[in-house]
Amino acid sequence: MNLAEGVQIVSFGLLSLMAIGSALGVVLLANIVYSAFLLGGVFISIAGLYLLLNADFVATAQVLIYVGAVNVLILFAIMLVNKRQAFVTVQRAWIRRVSTAVVCSGLFSLLAVMVASTPWSFSTGAAAGNGAIVKIGKHFFTDFLLPFELASVLLLMALIGAVVLARRELLSDDMVAPLQQPALTLPERPRELVAVGTTPPEATIARLPSDQNS
Repeated sequence: MNLAEGVQIVSFGLLSLMAIGSALGVVLLANIVYSAFLLGGVFISIAGLYLLLNADFVATAQVLIYVGAVNVLILFAIMLVNKRQAFVTVQRAWIRRVSTAVVCSGLFSLLAVMVASTPWSFSTGAAAGNGAIVKIGKHFFTDFLLPFELASVLLLMALIGAVVLARRELLSDDMVAPLQQPALTLPERPRELVAVGTTPPEATIARLPSDQNS
C-alpha cells in the first residue's frame, strides 16, 4: 500500500490505539459477550497493520479466518451455552488478579525488550507483488504442510467443542413435567346467588337509563 509517510504514521497510531483499547476491553470487561465482540476489533486492527506492511494476503486471511470464523465461533459458543447457575463469589479472587497482572506485565516487558533490541531493517529483496499468493500457497503445501494441517485440526477441534458446549440434552417426560410452570390465570369473580323471580342488580342498573328516556 503506497501511502504518504504522514498518513502511514497516523494510520499506524489509530490502529495501534484500537488494538490496545480492544485488548484491554477483552480482559477487563465482565460481560463475556462484549469481550468477544472486542476481540473481533483486535483482529480487525491487526489486519489493518498487515495492510500497512503490504501483506495483503495475510490481512485478508486475518479477516476471513479470525474475524469470520474463529470470532463468530466463539460468539456462537457463548450465546448458545445455557447454563442456569447462580453467581458464586470466588474466594480470594484478588490472588488471581495479581498473578494475572504479574504474568501480563512480564510478557509485556519481554516483548518491549525484544522490540527495542531487534534491528528493524528493510528487506532489499524484490517484492512478491501479485505472485505472493502463489508463493505462499507453495510454501503451505511443501515446507509448512505440517503446521498448516495442525491449524486445520485445531479449528476442527474448536468447532466440535462449540457444538458439544451448545448441545442440549433431551429430557424425558417425567423430568420435564415438574419443570413446567402452570399458566397464569386470574381468580374467578364470586357470583351472588339470586332468587327465582327477582331481577339481578346489574340488570336493574342497566335498565335505568332506558326507563328514564321513556
